[in-house]
Amino acid sequence: MVNTAILGIQWGDEGKGKIVHMLSEHSDVVCRYQGGNNAGHTVITEGKKIVLHLIPSGIIKESKICIIGNGVVVNPYAFKEELEMLEQMDIDYKGRLFVSNRANLIMPYHIKLDGINEESRGIGTTKRGIGPAYTYKYARSGIRVCDLFEKEYLNRMIDLILKDVNPVLRSHGKEETEKRDIFNTIEEFKEILAPFITDTTILIHDLLNKGKTVLFEGAQGALLDIDFGTYPYVTSSNPTVGGIFTGLGIGPKAVKNIIGISKAYTTRVGAGPFPTELNNETGELIRKKGGEYGASTGRPRRCGWFDAVAARYGAMICGINSIAMTKFDILDKFKTIKVCTAYEIDGKVRKDFPANAAELERAKPIYEEYPGWDKTAGVNRYEDLPDNAKKYIKILEDMIGVDISIISNGPDEKQTIIRDSNLL
Repeated sequence: MVNTAILGIQWGDEGKGKIVHMLSEHSDVVCRYQGGNNAGHTVITEGKKIVLHLIPSGIIKESKICIIGNGVVVNPYAFKEELEMLEQMDIDYKGRLFVSNRANLIMPYHIKLDGINEESRGIGTTKRGIGPAYTYKYARSGIRVCDLFEKEYLNRMIDLILKDVNPVLRSHGKEETEKRDIFNTIEEFKEILAPFITDTTILIHDLLNKGKTVLFEGAQGALLDIDFGTYPYVTSSNPTVGGIFTGLGIGPKAVKNIIGISKAYTTRVGAGPFPTELNNETGELIRKKGGEYGASTGRPRRCGWFDAVAARYGAMICGINSIAMTKFDILDKFKTIKVCTAYEIDGKVRKDFPANAAELERAKPIYEEYPGWDKTAGVNRYEDLPDNAKKYIKILEDMIGVDISIISNGPDEKQTIIRDSNLL
């Protein structure tokens, strides 16, 4: 296996956790490079369900090195909760889990501000402080992991921060943040993170130079990218391939293969345009069969037919080499299945993905309908799939312009069809 990136090409929740967990068996290192504990990656192995938000999914595999890069915003309390979960499952992470000393921290006031922002704007965030943490990072008012041990620097920085934060909290009737409380939080953060803090940029370059194989684990999806997604209904980082380089401090040559993750249908959590959304019995059936509830928040996901326009765009901006298609078995037993091949916007047929969210909200899906199939669940060879299922795969490959190399037809890692052995 070569150094491989695993990226979502839809609106997140594509099933990246399972694919990362499975492919980590054939890699030495797994890296998270963006996002925060707003991402929930679910892994089911040997009948056990594990949901990780910050720690890379590869941690479940014994001996794999796991890195949380500088592009991630870290909530140490959430990090500690995951450590405790791993301990309860007798998963030994000591000596193989590292947190970048350049990563920005999610502070308690970020979470307060996120709640205020969501109340006023309704973007559909998880209200976990991710957006404000990135905002303060780019406003050069963030607190990084390496800052935790610089008391004089923190003293000056916190004074400046509170001049911005407290007037906002006060104007919304929220309790102001006290300086002493921040310093108490910082002491707790130091205790939690100290065993894991590393210059991960140096570490990953050392590992690459030693010939170690790296798996890059993205969070969210391409259509939630801050630059290329359905702005402003997006996340606050770059889940697309470019986020790897800025989020870890490596160059493009380090990534040899890019796998895009897509469901066999489409889902979205939170607000924002969703052309193929099904607000009917079919959408509810997909949600029920697919267990479509957020791993981080438990919110019901909006469900709809596969959107080939959106998937083609997501694949393009991520530069993917092939697709891993998940939740394929959820479409079992449908008499017919629809695929959106184009949009009608303001009376015109469009096959491009609009930049403006308001324009996409006016998009009406143009569908092609195909016969369904009986059962793909439990099938472990591509040749044994029903003919109509194989036709559906070929149709999507032609529409997106990329081969579907992995087919997931069940939640466990063993319920997977690998069509390209070179991926392993």
